[in-house]
Amino acid sequence: MGNFVEIKLTGLEGVSEMLRNLPAEINKRGGPAKKALRKGAVVIRKAEITNLKAVTFINGLLGSESTGLLAKNIIVSRGKPAMDGERYLVRIRRKTYPRSGGKAVTTLKTAQLLEYGSSQQPAEPWIRPAFQSKAEEAIRTVEKELLSEIDRITKQLMRAPQPVVKYRFDENGATFG
Repeated sequence: MGNFVEIKLTGLEGVSEMLRNLPAEINKRGGPAKKALRKGAVVIRKAEITNLKAVTFINGLLGSESTGLLAKNIIVSRGKPAMDGERYLVRIRRKTYPRSGGKAVTTLKTAQLLEYGSSQQPAEPWIRPAFQSKAEEAIRTVEKELLSEIDRITKQLMRAPQPVVKYRFDENGATFG
């Protein structure tokens, strides 16, 4: 499908610096950014599924029945982490429609035909409109979740007992723990 849209969140320099300064055990495996980005991607995924169901409903009225396989395979997945942060993708999982004979048809090909059309089928966009209508909401969700995760982590760190270091001295003045 080859067409990608990438959203870069800017204006959160202080937040990204704070994330880098968190302890390693909290920041491992993506930390708070991973959770926040996933929730933002889910907003767009839900809109895509809603739009797809509307398009397939109209096609169903025209005599073409939907199996629901494409809608089930719209997923949110973690991309390879970029050098400067986390990535989440809303994508179509490749599955083959069950058929008896003929050329195999995949969910990717079906999504592409619906979105862009062909010489014999008009385009019925459902991915781009979902992205355009929900991009701002997704960004707000990421910001809200990221800040609430950071608040939760800082409260957790403040409640954690601080290590107590005890030193004892022997008669020669040497210390040992």
